[in-house]
Amino acid sequence: MKENDLNQLKKIFQKWAGEVVEVVSPLPPSGSDRIYYRMTGSDRYALGVVNRNVKENRAFIGFSRHFKTLGLKVPEIYYVDESEKYYLIEDFGNTTLYDWLSNSRSGKEMPSDIVSFYKSVIDNLVKFQLEGKEGLDFSLCYPRHSFDKQSMLWDLHYFKYYFLKLANIQFDEQLLEDDYHRFADYLQQAENDYFLYRDFQSRNVMVTPDGPAFIDYQGGRRGALQYDLASLLFDAKADIPAEIREELLDYYISVLKKRIDVNETAFRNYFYGYVLIRIMQAMGAYGFRGFYEKKEHFLKSIPYAIDNLKFLLSKVDLPVSLPALTDALQQITTSKKLLEISEKANLTVMVTSFSFRRGIPVDTSGNGGGFVFDCRCIHNPGRYDEYKNKTGRHPDVIAFFEREKEMENFLSDVFSLANQSIQKYLKRNFKHLMFNFGCTGGQHRSVYAAEKLSAYLRKHFPVNVILKHQEILTWPDDSVER
Repeated sequence: MKENDLNQLKKIFQKWAGEVVEVVSPLPPSGSDRIYYRMTGSDRYALGVVNRNVKENRAFIGFSRHFKTLGLKVPEIYYVDESEKYYLIEDFGNTTLYDWLSNSRSGKEMPSDIVSFYKSVIDNLVKFQLEGKEGLDFSLCYPRHSFDKQSMLWDLHYFKYYFLKLANIQFDEQLLEDDYHRFADYLQQAENDYFLYRDFQSRNVMVTPDGPAFIDYQGGRRGALQYDLASLLFDAKADIPAEIREELLDYYISVLKKRIDVNETAFRNYFYGYVLIRIMQAMGAYGFRGFYEKKEHFLKSIPYAIDNLKFLLSKVDLPVSLPALTDALQQITTSKKLLEISEKANLTVMVTSFSFRRGIPVDTSGNGGGFVFDCRCIHNPGRYDEYKNKTGRHPDVIAFFEREKEMENFLSDVFSLANQSIQKYLKRNFKHLMFNFGCTGGQHRSVYAAEKLSAYLRKHFPVNVILKHQEILTWPDDSVER
């Protein structure tokens, strides 16, 4: 089936680009059933998408075309196969807001330039919510036209069956169901005639030289303003500090007030209710992918979600009585089984790119050892004018490497060594491991290789990955020569 899918994508790429595909590279799988391939010809490149859910495809394609007319930075739809199961879209590169945040912060601190970027994201969110609904064909929405009571109950039951039960949290089935209905009825009282993006979080915001770009809104529908803001500010692994969350909440309200009348007290009250249902929905997803499908890397988000629950339970008093639900949530925060999950992810892997002109990075963990890979054996795009002012994160440079077998073969050997080392380090409960990639300028080959290894490790192992590019000082902008 995979071969047939690839052949079909190659056919539509040739129809669109007027040239054959030279390289096809699968992107790491996410939490959905969609499959993405980066496709590169001699002059053009695109992301090829395979998804058998035609209704979901129609929503994404229709929404994309609508948002494009509003000037929102969403992928351009290049070509759609007549079956509507295959299509080509614009490629925004590899760097998500979550990647930038993870690779730039020290501890829990958030750099000021990232806070400013979040505010730009919020500016766009308000535009999605207010302008995006105007003229939008809501009949495309899948699986529901709005985030109504039925949708809320689906999320709450998802949390019950795939998180509470699989984590062995005790609860009374009927009392919890009663609370679910009271909770959903309360949330439905908020104004809800806006576009709700549904999954507005840091992995669905791309960092580009032109600012933020947005993906994965195919689950969009009518709903309340608070839900998407809750998704962004209480994004589990983004782990935004409480004081920054409050600053961004204030900023959102200030932007919103310039556009519509806002009862700030009511808005804030409903906001924390939507924070709670969003956390529960996300924990249901972590449980399904982690406990049920045995994909351990999804479990790494659970400790962050528990921290968010602790904050809500200690700081927020919702104006609706939910005793059974509150008891279940309190059990989550003290569960020994869930505490063990947070203790498993205690191996930190440092991945760096560097220039040999400046020297090999020092291992500050005190362990010594690790790996240094010399990328100078690989064809260098920096020799060509069109790539000189770009880095290994830029889509043009990515396409260059994915046309070259040298990088693919090189990384295959790197992944093999990484597999052997990390399996042993996890077994022996070691705490630190380092991988360094060097090239002449530390801008193209080493950056690309470090990005690929980091993505590979995050996908396959329950480890904490820290990625640092020593020669790239400003993450969002690939236009400045280093």
